[in-house]
Amino acid sequence: MKRFKALSFLSLLFFAVFSVLAGCTNEQDAVSSKPANETKQTAIQGDTVSSNSQTASSSEQAAIPEKLKKPVKIAAIMQMSIGTFSSQYIAGVKEQVQKFGGEVQIYNADNDLTKMASYVETAITQNVDAILLDHGRADALEGPVKKAVEKGIPVVAFDNDLNIPGVTVIDQDDYSLAWKTLKTLAEDLNGEGNIVTIWVGGFTPMERRHVIYEAFKKRYPNIKEVAKFGTASANTALDTQTQMEAILKKYPNKGDIDAVFVTWDEFAKGATRAIEQAGRTEIKVYSIDLSDEDLQMIQKPNSPWVATTATDPAEVGRVQVRFAYQKIAGEKTPNIYSLEPHLVKRTDLPDKQVSMNELSQYIPGWGQSNVAISPWMKTLEAQVNKK
Repeated sequence: MKRFKALSFLSLLFFAVFSVLAGCTNEQDAVSSKPANETKQTAIQGDTVSSNSQTASSSEQAAIPEKLKKPVKIAAIMQMSIGTFSSQYIAGVKEQVQKFGGEVQIYNADNDLTKMASYVETAITQNVDAILLDHGRADALEGPVKKAVEKGIPVVAFDNDLNIPGVTVIDQDDYSLAWKTLKTLAEDLNGEGNIVTIWVGGFTPMERRHVIYEAFKKRYPNIKEVAKFGTASANTALDTQTQMEAILKKYPNKGDIDAVFVTWDEFAKGATRAIEQAGRTEIKVYSIDLSDEDLQMIQKPNSPWVATTATDPAEVGRVQVRFAYQKIAGEKTPNIYSLEPHLVKRTDLPDKQVSMNELSQYIPGWGQSNVAISPWMKTLEAQVNKK
């Protein structure tokens, strides 16, 4: 298949797009500068770790920080909990907190930002030791989060647009997520064809992904958008399936639609099922995010779902918890951190069914982040195991 010779164009395009985005970041983002007497950050294999962990003696490294010598309480507050990505993210949070001997309370705001803000207030009132945020928006959460920080409660957010000193915000590098998937779609279509896009606004990661989609349309003018829709609900996959069925009826002929680009794996599930039931498997699905359920659908014989770009949701949860514990311990943490996303193509997977835990055997670097790890964490885990 013909490869596109547009590296210089893309470099200019990405520079133009990223330079105007507040808070734009990738996995190599620099941590904001610190005074010379503060802890510096050292990049190791794409991850950011505290340099003090590299210079302290072994005995000092192994010592459990004073504030962590008793179990801590964590509040994990989610904008919504839909689908297997969310469930695996929660599993990662719980797993890491359990290893550290702490307690975690999960709050699901059911896509109600007012309720999410009230949960932050509740966590403050309960004097939790740290707050984790999953999604949400700064315009709804900035007030209560500032209150938490002022009270000395560490906050670590995931896929959020908060920009508050002292709050660490991690993400999946949504710009790279979108581009890797869209570039694969364009290459597979040889630069021309008709596509359907499934997207919804109102979510920080979705809107970041859409920025790249708009740039993609300018880069590949011969790839035409024939339809665009998307709804986030308690039954997103089912609602998407119904909407996609209507699109397929509107475009009934082979060649009317060549591919579907979706910005969320819940959209991909619905689109894939609609395409399969209509017998239109010549239409290929390209997505963002991944779970065990998604892998089963992708590996199904003749599945139209052929590629996705993702990070390990469980690892996202674990990293978020580790940053929170570092904050409780009084260690310096970055303001922003992006996890490296990976392109997963069906052709890269074996004939046998694989799980997320096995994916690293076929996708180099998958789920192997070494970020936010302090030497005392092993000591803490060992102490918990003895009990």
